[in-house]
Amino acid sequence: MEAKNQTTAFVMVGLVTHPELQSLLFVVTLVMYVASLVGNTLISAAVCLDSALHTPMHYFISSLSWVDICYTTVTIPKMLESLLSQGTTISFTGCAAQLYFLDALGTAECFLLAAMAYDRLLAICHPLRYAVLMSTSRCAQLVVGSWASGLLLSLGQTLFIFTLPFCGEHRINHFFCDVPPLLGLACGDTTMNEVAVFVAGMGITLIPSMLIVGSYLHIIATVLKIKSAQGRRKAFSTCSSHLLVITLFYGSASAMYLRPKSTYAPESDKFLALLYCVVTPTLNPIIYSLRSKDINRAVGRVIAYKILR
Repeated sequence: MEAKNQTTAFVMVGLVTHPELQSLLFVVTLVMYVASLVGNTLISAAVCLDSALHTPMHYFISSLSWVDICYTTVTIPKMLESLLSQGTTISFTGCAAQLYFLDALGTAECFLLAAMAYDRLLAICHPLRYAVLMSTSRCAQLVVGSWASGLLLSLGQTLFIFTLPFCGEHRINHFFCDVPPLLGLACGDTTMNEVAVFVAGMGITLIPSMLIVGSYLHIIATVLKIKSAQGRRKAFSTCSSHLLVITLFYGSASAMYLRPKSTYAPESDKFLALLYCVVTPTLNPIIYSLRSKDINRAVGRVIAYKILR
């Protein structure tokens, strides 16, 4: 058995082991990565530059865009490298750092989505008091709190994983350092670590999930009291983008992490990881721009300004 302090690097198998698919996947992933960076950057720039978008919900969307930019940048470059070289290595420290930032950004997104649900609750259920209840300072506190929660809570999960002894060939059957494949490399009895990781994961996802469900139950109860069908549709339409993003993010992440180690299947896990690491960050700016005319117009003005300048 090779002790954990003797582990200096890991070998990442990558997304696929079929050489004929690697070139195609490299091009597709690169295009989606660039699209994600461009789309999320445009939304952040639009919110920053357009005074009409200086509202709490748009500040939350901008912060979510920055999470997506960072999340894809932590994972995709290494994935592209593995597709070009048919596997790549990553240092022990680099792997720990990658896992930490992945957990931190994922946790921050969970709490940001919960804050956005709370914002929708105040806007729909307390419209006359919304400006007071969701002030700029309150919005800033929720954004900073979401990021701080991610940076602090992810320390626990990272420590639980990297205090384990690793043995064997140190080959990670994945395209980035993630909890399930790293647990698969651990030697000895890892039961306590698995339980600790599962409990931490449940806490990170359960608290925001309860806040989201509670907010939307309150929203539904309020909207159903509106007599006008048009009024009900208008109220629900303000939540549609947020609900779709929640479904994409929580659906893939829950299927990936909230299950026992014995049920892990490397190939299906890679597909699920691809959904929330590449597909979801690419779709998020499209969802928000298509569902929000204000964002769509503001992004158009940003593009026009850059072209005409």
